[in-house]
Amino acid sequence: MNRLTRSLARPIGLAVAAIALLLGPSACTPAARVGVTNDFDHAVNFRAFKTWAWYPQQPRDAEGGPAKGYESFLDKRMRASVAAEMTAKGLTEVTTAPDIYVAYSARVEDKQQVSPYYNGLGYPYGYGYGYYGRAYSPVTQYKAGTVVIDIIDARRKELAWRGTGQAQVNQNTIDEAETHRIVNGILSTYPPQDNNARR
Repeated sequence: MNRLTRSLARPIGLAVAAIALLLGPSACTPAARVGVTNDFDHAVNFRAFKTWAWYPQQPRDAEGGPAKGYESFLDKRMRASVAAEMTAKGLTEVTTAPDIYVAYSARVEDKQQVSPYYNGLGYPYGYGYGYYGRAYSPVTQYKAGTVVIDIIDARRKELAWRGTGQAQVNQNTIDEAETHRIVNGILSTYPPQDNNARR
């Protein structure tokens, strides 16, 4: 009896292990992914920048409030996360005559994602006719937090670098951990390492 139990348990255990390896850690933490893009002026010598300051004309806070004498929670999170990342990169925050200015925007939007396995017949690929006509929805609704960070050459007063990050969030604002995760993802690509960037 023990042999039979062992022989049955082995294939099941192997199958579970195979599925876990195929799915990998990303299947357990899908929200941990941050989609990041950036663009920059290839003529700029980013290594020459040593000091930074906040762009002086941020007229509204990140949540659409008036930004008159106080900041929203999201603005505080953004500023703390950006400051920590800039410090980690060896840049010093100053109040006058910075090399670069930093500005940002942040928003949460409702998004839709269409399942890649939906074949338009009422059931996902890989399933038989028994699933036809069931209430399978190929569209997933979710909230996406989008952050844009601009780095402006203070001397030329021109945009030098722009990074954008987007990630799935849990509510109508971007919480502290999510803000840090998105900002870290964006600024991990700064300064640009492109071969065309000046050294």
